[in-house]
Amino acid sequence: MDAIDRQILAALQVEGRLSVTELAARVRLSTAPCHRRLRELERTGVIKGYRAVVDPTAVGLGFEVLVNVTMDREDAATITEFEAALAAVPQVRHAERLFGDPDYLLRVTSADLAGYAALRDETLAALPGVQRLTSTIVMKRIVDDRPLPLAPAAGRAPQRARPRQKR
Repeated sequence: MDAIDRQILAALQVEGRLSVTELAARVRLSTAPCHRRLRELERTGVIKGYRAVVDPTAVGLGFEVLVNVTMDREDAATITEFEAALAAVPQVRHAERLFGDPDYLLRVTSADLAGYAALRDETLAALPGVQRLTSTIVMKRIVDDRPLPLAPAAGRAPQRARPRQKR
């Protein structure tokens, strides 16, 4: 992957609906080579897909909770069963297994506090191997879905440290 591939990725992370012609202009390539690079990035799995980013509040799912999960046992069978069951819960938007305590960090969405309480008590607490759930309500997102820092902004060269001048 070279600098042009990184520029293509950076542009698409910000605006995934760019046409190949617009993308080529932004990365200063002609359309055909840009299209070949784009298809190769897709073929090799660097670009995993394209999707619409939906505002959760607009669809009635603006209540968000971070959930720490501590397991009571961590044998391979329990972990596999827990992770499969967790993946089947549609309200879990992100789930990460961690080193240390807690064992998992989840980002869960619901319509409101009552909806989350029911989900917590009836579904999350009943998952295999769960010892404890600790919930933290998200007050405000400060940084959300930020693109990966792949390339400098268009038209700007990376800044380099300037050598000090002797006085």
